[in-house]
Amino acid sequence: MAQAHKPSLVTLGDFFHFAVRRFRAARLAYGHGTTNAVDEAAFLLLEALRLPIHRIDPWLDLKPTPAERARLLTLIDARIGLRLPAPYLLGAAYMQGVRFHIDRRALIPRSFIGDLLTGGVLPVAKPRRILDLCTGSGCLAILAALAFPHATVDAVDLSTGALALARRNVAAHRLGDRISLHRGDLFAPLENRRYDLIISNPPYVDAGGMAKLPPEFKHEPRLALAAGDDGLDLVRRILSDAPRHLTKNGGLVCEIGRGRTPLEAAYPSLPFLWLDTELSEGEVFWIGRNDLAG
Repeated sequence: MAQAHKPSLVTLGDFFHFAVRRFRAARLAYGHGTTNAVDEAAFLLLEALRLPIHRIDPWLDLKPTPAERARLLTLIDARIGLRLPAPYLLGAAYMQGVRFHIDRRALIPRSFIGDLLTGGVLPVAKPRRILDLCTGSGCLAILAALAFPHATVDAVDLSTGALALARRNVAAHRLGDRISLHRGDLFAPLENRRYDLIISNPPYVDAGGMAKLPPEFKHEPRLALAAGDDGLDLVRRILSDAPRHLTKNGGLVCEIGRGRTPLEAAYPSLPFLWLDTELSEGEVFWIGRNDLAG
């Protein structure tokens, strides 16, 4: 019987097709910047070689060096064997084309709020003071600062590790003069400060969702995911305290995943405005201060 052998891998195209086949066979879980084996393989290979990640087609005939080939094989094996999300393997993630340093101290950037910030569709005009609650890697705070160049941003997280990572990202984007990082529990470190816009991608996975997490998601900090039986533990506290930290015409944008039904059941009188994106429906809400305080 002929022995099975590894196919000849010479060009980046060879590695790409090899990775796609192996990822599909391994039945990996996605959701950390990609949604399928093709996009995951393209991102992993392009980022590993520090090539532009938007399209792999122009690079398919590229011939990696022996050292690069060894690294690509190691990454492909690790993605399957360890079930680590590609951004953790590579130390990088992208939102709206913006690159962020990432490691296991923080959730991998992927919030739909990023789409809303860069799309200019938020129901608030030119906010001057912005707060990012549960900032993690700092990605939303940075996107907010880029979207509103005349605004200052406060960003809060409970995790010292996440804040260290956020500090690195803020420095990498040279936004240290406009973004201030604070360690604490939600609004606790902010005293009486008020904001025109509060954004938050808090933990919102309910108990049932936590019990069914694919292996890839279990590598992320539990602190950044779990939010009690119905997924609203943090959201309830944010809604309760937000009015005291919003300006008269300010508002809150918050992502809650699949929590729309329990949220509307818990707050039947609040007029949540659902801000859908190309890839999401009913996962991000806006509510103004006057509606919260009334």
